[in-house]
Amino acid sequence: MTKFSNSLTARKKRISEIIDILSKIYPDVKIQLEHENPFELLIATILSAQCTDARVNIVTKTLFQKYRYPSDYLNVPVEELEQDIFSTGFYKAKAKNIRGACHSIINDFGSKVPNNMDDLLKLPGVGRKTANVILGHCFDTPGIVVD
Repeated sequence: MTKFSNSLTARKKRISEIIDILSKIYPDVKIQLEHENPFELLIATILSAQCTDARVNIVTKTLFQKYRYPSDYLNVPVEELEQDIFSTGFYKAKAKNIRGACHSIINDFGSKVPNNMDDLLKLPGVGRKTANVILGHCFDTPGIVVD
């Protein structure tokens, strides 16, 4: 087998080796976004786009008291949600993605944040980076997140 083998088995083995190496180099990696459950981490990660984790934590401190469930984000006027997340920047797009993700979580996933890549990627505002954050920190699924 060459160094650049394309077989799926070889790639999976190499990924596993890389994760093992990184786990030894960085054994105590802790996410900076404050959250208590997968849903809160999803919201915080959506808000973190083009924003510091410190700013997101300031916003989510009150946001997570006001909005506890996906339905809470849908039961307020979008303008109110936009005001609540304004300081994170790109608040209109983020509010749209949060509401879209909440709608999908309720209607497609039984009000639970999905625990696999394919389903997470179906949520508005969720790309591979966000999905890997949620999978790695909430569902113990290894993934690499680069920021």
